[in-house]
Amino acid sequence: MTLRFYDTASAEVRNFVPLVEGKASLYYCGATVQGMPHVGHIRSAIAFDQLTRWLTHRGLRVTVVRNVTDIDDKILAKSEASFAAGFTPEPGEVPREEWWALAYRYEQEFLKAYDTLGVSRPTYEPRATGHIPEMHALIQELIDRGHAYPAPDGSGDVYFDVRSWSKYGALTRQNIDDMQAAPDADPRGKRDPRDFALWKGSKDGEPVTASWASPWGAGRPGWHLECSAMVTKYLGTEFDIHGGGLDLRFPHHENELAQSQAAGHPFATFWMHNGMVTYQGEKMSKSIGNTISPAEMLELAPPRVVRYYLGQAHYRSILDYRPTSLQEAAAAVERIDGFLAKASARFGKDVGFVAGNFGSSADAVQTFTEAMDDDLNVPRALAALHETVRAGNTALAEGNDDAGRQAMYAVMMMTEVLGLDAVAGTDAGSGKEATALEVLVQAQLAARAAARAEKNWAASDAIRDTLTAAGVVVEDGADGASWSLKRD
Repeated sequence: MTLRFYDTASAEVRNFVPLVEGKASLYYCGATVQGMPHVGHIRSAIAFDQLTRWLTHRGLRVTVVRNVTDIDDKILAKSEASFAAGFTPEPGEVPREEWWALAYRYEQEFLKAYDTLGVSRPTYEPRATGHIPEMHALIQELIDRGHAYPAPDGSGDVYFDVRSWSKYGALTRQNIDDMQAAPDADPRGKRDPRDFALWKGSKDGEPVTASWASPWGAGRPGWHLECSAMVTKYLGTEFDIHGGGLDLRFPHHENELAQSQAAGHPFATFWMHNGMVTYQGEKMSKSIGNTISPAEMLELAPPRVVRYYLGQAHYRSILDYRPTSLQEAAAAVERIDGFLAKASARFGKDVGFVAGNFGSSADAVQTFTEAMDDDLNVPRALAALHETVRAGNTALAEGNDDAGRQAMYAVMMMTEVLGLDAVAGTDAGSGKEATALEVLVQAQLAARAAARAEKNWAASDAIRDTLTAAGVVVEDGADGASWSLKRD
């Protein structure tokens, strides 16, 4: 089946044919690092991580760019608020939290959350403040083409002239006369209230460090301009996919598209947007107290469970959070882990996985593949995964080792694509920590098996009690003992 994705610009599912054979280029909007990551940020990152993993699985070499907006009005406002509140530095920090220190601190919080939840690092992760020359060049190109103008009031502001671009509003299918005024700069120097800022002249009272020299006066870039300049720097003037949250369609992506194409850049072939996260059917809002952060989720459940929950819905749909959501996700992850734990106990952890050797699980793998090819239909893909788990458990119970091993192969492939490929039977994550835990527990189980063979029941029980105290549940079966971590 051909890869097909929904394109926001054309409002239809279209065949995906990369611009360069064998390669794919993806840019998705990262964070404006003004505060801690919220659940919408992380859902978006997981959705585009799933897209990246699937494109890679389908044999494409994927270049991923995720930007960091580290200069913005909101960042300056948060920094100013920290001054007023009397910011107390940690040892080694600057005495007062300047805007750049605040931005860097929160950037690290985003990276920590991404890493914890298994979001792969992008190929490039550029910061806006590192690309001022590219932004100047883009502004000048727009001025030269008659699509931008410096404000006549001497403020140093430069605006995009929305009425100069006949296609303005095409991405969101809006009529320009029905749009509200752009609130991103003082309207006094604008020709039209809807014109948006490409460059913002510095104002009295703003930090000198938040200003760069330019041909139009000292100032800083507009938010929309930043992404256009950075994506062109790393992916060129034409690339495959531009992604982000649904809330970014307007004005951010609409303005990106207009200024880029007005500068002569074809820009993105596909626009992909992920849906929002709600709380029991309502929009999350701090003012009414119905929010939950990624950090709070991680206090309630292991990272793989949180990732499963945030990645289980179709990326374009609303994901609704309820108090039982993480419990349901934990039960689903436990079913997957339970099968892999039993299968690895029978066949060994290193089962010599060979891509395509799925045998009796081939139909489920085909269903999984068709689902992912069809606009990343993760719910249908997960259904195929759990059906494979059920079939694998049946095969193990019936002693059908070939079918059990093939199901294990298939589940390993599916969990890898979905980013759920931690060590079977544990919630310890992946990497060195999980490997170490696996080795230590298996050593204890081997010692217990030896004690039982010698009918040394006291030693056998002591080992089991030690593992139980550490939160390791041991289950004895016809093929030996298997283990898992105790659920809270």
